[in-house]
Formats: sequence, C-alpha cells, structure tokens
Amino acid sequence: MTTCRAYPVPRVGPDSRFTECAVNAVAAVLVGHGYPPVTNIWDWSDLEMALAAFLYEPKENE
Repeated sequence: MTTCRAYPVPRVGPDSRFTECAVNAVAAVLVGHGYPPVTNIWDWSDLEMALAAFLYEPKENE
C-alpha cells in the first residue's frame, strides 16, 4: 500500500466519469452496507455534493 494520497483529484474541467450513474452506484453501495436509501431530491443533492467534495480539489476561487 502506498502512502501517497490519490484523492482529491485535480478539477480541470468537466469530468465525464462523474455522472448520475456514478452517484447511483455510490448510493447502492451505501444501502448495501445498511445505510438508508436515498429517497428524496435533497438527500440526492447532498450525496452528490459530498461525493464531489471528496473526489475533487476545490476550484481556486472557492
């Protein structure tokens, strides 16, 4: 195992890997581990923002 961090990755523009399907997959994994399902738009939005915050470095102006 390496000691170098892989995340967050640089945000250099739109990332075609970050899709609704990716967020769906993360939600499914969470449910599979016993977390409550994402059933409303506010939870969905929060999950999407949390995932983006984990994956990407903040933009310089944020």
